[in-house]
Parts: sequence; structure tokens; C-alpha cells
Amino acid sequence: MEHSLDPGLYIVATPIGNLGDITRRAVEVLQQVEAVACEDTRVTGKLMHHLGFKTRLIRYDDHAGEGDRERLLALMQEHPVALVSDAGTPLISDPGYRLVREARARGIAVTSLPGPNAAVVGMTLSGLPNDRFLFAGFLPNKAKAREDVLLELAPVRTTLIFYETAPRLDASLAAIGALMPGREVSVARELTKKFEECRTGSPEELAAYYAQHPPKGEIVLLIAPPADKPVDALDVDALLRSELEVSKASQAAAKVARATGLDRKTLYARALELR
Repeated sequence: MEHSLDPGLYIVATPIGNLGDITRRAVEVLQQVEAVACEDTRVTGKLMHHLGFKTRLIRYDDHAGEGDRERLLALMQEHPVALVSDAGTPLISDPGYRLVREARARGIAVTSLPGPNAAVVGMTLSGLPNDRFLFAGFLPNKAKAREDVLLELAPVRTTLIFYETAPRLDASLAAIGALMPGREVSVARELTKKFEECRTGSPEELAAYYAQHPPKGEIVLLIAPPADKPVDALDVDALLRSELEVSKASQAAAKVARATGLDRKTLYARALELR
């Protein structure tokens, strides 16, 4: 077909669940591009079939190599090419960073179309403070790495947003309860779909609920900012005990000091007592 789009890369946000959320501009671009780079051709194929388009699909995921990227860059120098993820806005914990960076470095026009994003939808539903928030992608799968991330971000005075999978939710809630005692947490899932759900409570309350109602799919996990009051002794002891299970007293004290702003030497002395 005759293209009215200029050559270049078009970053297109797609629905996170409800197909009715696709924008008119996204439809117009997907109809006119020469090809669509996507994570999974089967997933994007369903969307294109829904729209009635037979545009060429090219797989571009986390395993794509330099050769795959070079072929896409060569194509977009002569034609318009869209980049989509399986759902939501590309590059937000999805592939595409290197492709966009290299396209810009080579002077290839890059256009981004705004649209659905699970992190933002979860934030608006949660009822947690939204004047500032920090999106931190997926929590690590391994327990030690997960705890390191939570301790690093614990002192940040803003709502924290993570992506999580259903099988790992229980472990993440347990870690939040241990390392961020007293924090309010929200679990948002099935966003924009028929059974959309957003539950807010303590990590322990949410863990108990989902033990009885096992969730499915991907989840937006939100943690309220720390309270303005100082961390009390019980909270500090809980943090230290958790770290002492996997770290030396000096390392545990250093991590808790970073998380709470408390004096490292005082924490070290207390860690020795608890050990």
C-alpha cells in the first residue's frame, strides 16, 4: 500500500488487556508501517487480526542479537517500522532500548505514541500517594537479590511500583513485610479486563488473601512511602534479623543503615547482640 508515514521507528503502545483501549493513532500507524517488530508474533498476530491488518511481523525480543537489530535498522532507514511489546508501552521493562538508542545514534527518526501502561493504571487504582512515584521494573527472582533491591529503595520517600508474576507474589509480600514493616501495599491485577482487581492492605493481609485466592498472570505491586515517624526498635531488629540470615553482622548493619538512615556503628553493635 502507499505509505503516508515517513521512514523511521514508531514506538506504539498497545492494550494491556482490553482491546478497546488502543488509540486511533496507533491503529493508523500499524496499518501503514512496512513491518511490526514484536516480542511474540503470536500475541501481536492476534491484535493485528482483530484490527484486520496483515502487516509483516518480525520477532524482536530479549534474545534478539545484533544481526536482528541491524536488519530492523536497515529497514527503517527506507520504510516506517513499528515497535510493539506484548502489551502496554514498549521499553517499560520490555525489549527495545538498544534499538531506539542505535536508531537515534544513526539519525533515524523515532516517534513514540502514548498509550496504555500497566504501572500507571495500577498507580491510579491503588489509592497510594501519587504526587511522586518510582517505577523499578520486575523484582528479582532470587531471594537475596530481591532483598537487596527492597533495602536499597526502602528509604526513598515515594510510592514504589514493581511488576511481579503470580507465582512469586507470596515471596515478594513476605520480603516486603520483613524489610519494610508497617508499609501499605497494593496488588493490582487483570488490569482493564473483566475481573480487574486492586487490593490494598498490609503485606501480611494480602499474603493471607492470595493464599486462599491464588492469583494468575502478571501483577503491578505498589508499596507506600515510608512513614514520617522514626523507625522503632522492633522494626530495626526485624530488619537486622532478616539480613543476618544471609549476611555478616557488618554487612547487615551497613544495609540496614542505608535503608533507614540510622547510624551504622550503632546498628553493628545491635546486630552482634542479635546474632
